[in-house]
Amino acid sequence: MKGARGRGTLEKEKPPVFGMIQRGGDVVVQMLPDVKQKTIKPYIESCIQPGSTVYTDEYVIYANLTQLGYKHKTVNHGSGEYARDEDGDGFYEVHVNTQEGCWSLLRSWLRPHRGISQEKLPKYLAFFEFVHNAKKRGKALIFSLLENVLCKKLTMQ
Repeated sequence: MKGARGRGTLEKEKPPVFGMIQRGGDVVVQMLPDVKQKTIKPYIESCIQPGSTVYTDEYVIYANLTQLGYKHKTVNHGSGEYARDEDGDGFYEVHVNTQEGCWSLLRSWLRPHRGISQEKLPKYLAFFEFVHNAKKRGKALIFSLLENVLCKKLTMQ
């Protein structure tokens, strides 16, 4: 089965998922009601320091990043561009491959669940984010999970 074309919305029961990842760092993944500049702006401003360079594709919702105080570099997937070497050193520094790889991991992680309700999707995304950011796999992950749960419980008391 092929889904309907176009951007997802909660009303269409195709919730949009917004993500940001620091190269070599942490990921933030969030289900949103829609994909509009005013919706993503608070997430960007809470996670990315002004003056940072942000790499995106050319989707229109990212058009105002320079007005928000960020350096903004884009790749144009529509014209077949996926990475660009801007300074001629042979290293293709302008790309969104880090985030694309994260989306691939998320899809692979969600696929065995064979459909997740919109109500539960934020919890699945939060757990994926936690596991990715813990940077621990296998048995080592359980200690990170316990530490996180216990520390939150202690700070709530």
